[in-house]
Amino acid sequence: MRAIRVHRFGGPEVLELDDVPDPRPPQPGEVLVRVTAAGVNPVETYLRSGQYAALPPLPYTPGGDAGGVVAAVGEGVADMTRGDRVYTSGSITGTYAELALCPAPEVHRLPDGVSFAQGAALGVPYATAFRALFQRGEARTGETLLVHGASGGVGLAAVQFAVAAGLAVHGTAGTADGRRLVRAQGAAQVVDHSAPSHCEQLLALTGGRGYDLIVEMLANVNLGHDLGLLSSGGRVVVVGSRGPVEIVPRELMRRDADVRGMLLMVTPRDVLTAAYVAIDAGLTAGSLHPVIAQDLPLERAGDAHRAIIEGTHAGKIVLTP
Repeated sequence: MRAIRVHRFGGPEVLELDDVPDPRPPQPGEVLVRVTAAGVNPVETYLRSGQYAALPPLPYTPGGDAGGVVAAVGEGVADMTRGDRVYTSGSITGTYAELALCPAPEVHRLPDGVSFAQGAALGVPYATAFRALFQRGEARTGETLLVHGASGGVGLAAVQFAVAAGLAVHGTAGTADGRRLVRAQGAAQVVDHSAPSHCEQLLALTGGRGYDLIVEMLANVNLGHDLGLLSSGGRVVVVGSRGPVEIVPRELMRRDADVRGMLLMVTPRDVLTAAYVAIDAGLTAGSLHPVIAQDLPLERAGDAHRAIIEGTHAGKIVLTP
């Protein structure tokens, strides 16, 4: 089969398209998925570069998110059969490939009417958004939320979840297309986070009160400013960061506020079950609808990683084997 392989850590150019053997047959508790579309996530760019705390052994195939059909199931997998439409949220062999071997708990049914490309946009982004908002952020109906960096996969998922839950949603995005897209998903206010005065604009939009909850995608750039945007008792949930940051703790102290981190890969599986239940409910109700920015052929995985790093896209990037 065709698969992207990383033989050495480095820039996007290390993503090589290879012919490799098909994965082994699924063992008990495993599912083999024929990939129709593979999702591209920021964490995969960090791993590929070698700039991550836990790195996979070389060579490896990136990816955990995909949309496709079940090709085979291992012993004990009773709730899926060959030909079922599914999406994945984790993989043993990697999803930037024509076939991916996955643990059965990481394979979920894809509702009719949801495309395979949209399925590839669900696993990491929507589970991350759910955990950030409701499990770590304790979002409540009627609160005012800022999604700082709302035009990417996680940001759009957070906007959709929050709108459906009855929060007042504000967002930021760095491009005009991104801001239009965030508004189209239901955000009441959207600001250009590349504007020097964007923090003042955001605070003014709350009448000076500040935000009950901020979901932060780039903490190394924004966290110090976020603290000044919080309401009394406000929370910041850090979803992404690319380096260190300096903050003024008194900004937290005088607001009786706090900063909370999260990382999907360290979340217990039983805790994440609630996220996938909520994703299924939202897809069925129509309140969740992944937005695909680009659908690129597998051999352009490097271009997909460059777009992720540059942050020039609005929506989700997927690869088609």
